[in-house]
Amino acid sequence: MKKYCFLSFQITIFSILFFLTVSSLTYGQEIYELWPDKAPGETRKDADAERPQKDGLRRIHDVTNPTLRLYRPAKKTTDSLMLIFPGGGYGILAAEHEGTKVAEYLNSKGVTAAVIHYRVPRRSGHEKHWAAWQDAQRAVRLARANAGKFGISPDKIGCMGFSAGGHLTLMTATSSQTPAYEAIDELDKISCHVNFAAPVYPAYVLEDGKDGGNKEKGNYSPMVTDFTFDAQTPPMCFIHGDSDGISAMGSVAVYHKLRTMNIPAELHIYAKVGHGFGMKPSGDHVGSWMDRVYAWMKVMGF
Repeated sequence: MKKYCFLSFQITIFSILFFLTVSSLTYGQEIYELWPDKAPGETRKDADAERPQKDGLRRIHDVTNPTLRLYRPAKKTTDSLMLIFPGGGYGILAAEHEGTKVAEYLNSKGVTAAVIHYRVPRRSGHEKHWAAWQDAQRAVRLARANAGKFGISPDKIGCMGFSAGGHLTLMTATSSQTPAYEAIDELDKISCHVNFAAPVYPAYVLEDGKDGGNKEKGNYSPMVTDFTFDAQTPPMCFIHGDSDGISAMGSVAVYHKLRTMNIPAELHIYAKVGHGFGMKPSGDHVGSWMDRVYAWMKVMGF
């Protein structure tokens, strides 16, 4: 009986260790909390919550303890870092096809990546991006402060995001000199600007779709006032689908703004392509979109 209990205990321990190992390999090699205690305005600090999805793709439904999840390549070819903001309407995080799969692609090219689990859902009484923007600025500072530890250059930190994460990418890239929160420690003395950015089908860019799809297809709509195009606004590469209900004219508008500021930019709009494709398997012409981003990074020296 004792022998059986001991064997059962060994199996249980092995199962737990195996689960933790698989979780670590699947969901991030190294996990760093963004805040030393509770995030600003939070009353709890819980593990991320997710529910099973019919399509089998992983989505996070509740984040109170935002994290940076670092993915290191087996063979590094650059000292750049790409921060990844999954989409999900600021309500959830599409953490797989707009998160881990993107990090894995970048790792395959020798690029260090980090998936940011920013706070969702939206916090009542605040702008839709209020908590997420705080987490994004903090994530940039954390990455820059740990450049040596992460094996990256503090001057080659970029960000990319999808849909709402694309909006967050633009907030991070254009408005780094606008504090999203009050400083709490020495880390907040570090600059939160990024050196390059890749918004992928960014949402909420135009007034006629500032919190949803574009009512008039974005053809004649002005840009929202969320973004402060400042002196630290970096080069960008845009990816969008022409059939997207989140109009590609949002990407066009920001691309045009960057041109007026003499900031290098690249724009790819795919015909007959809708919203949310991310890194889902695809046999059509949009399936290689990430190759365009990687090629642009190399051209720009990142």
